[in-house]
Amino acid sequence: MTAGSATAERIVVGYIPSPQGIAAFERAKRESLLRSAPLVVVNTGHHGNYSDAAFATAEDLDAIDTELTSAGIEHDVQQPTAGRDAAEEILRVAAEQHATLIVIGIRYRTQVGKLLLGSTAQAVLLEATCPVLAVKGTRPA
Repeated sequence: MTAGSATAERIVVGYIPSPQGIAAFERAKRESLLRSAPLVVVNTGHHGNYSDAAFATAEDLDAIDTELTSAGIEHDVQQPTAGRDAAEEILRVAAEQHATLIVIGIRYRTQVGKLLLGSTAQAVLLEATCPVLAVKGTRPA
């Protein structure tokens, strides 16, 4: 890949330490290998909140870095704390990186949950300027 090339592929994945986040990461890793494309992993808590369960620990991020390095994948792991919501951060990084693909995890939601709650996945799907691959995590029993 040539740095700065307008046609070079680059993948951005939204990661949280959950079944859907892990599923998105695993799929993004496969896509990166298939496309020989660098991978940018984005993790943020709710509005950049360090204590949010979605905010990965240093150990989680070290494990991701080690796994990607071992797989020979060019990568960057980002954990923004600017106070933006997850969708805004994923879209911001995708724009900055000129991403050619965004990978996100989605979770099962009840009809009421779909009605009452906003969705990071929905915002990314609707606002992204590149293709988005939505990956299902495991469905609750």
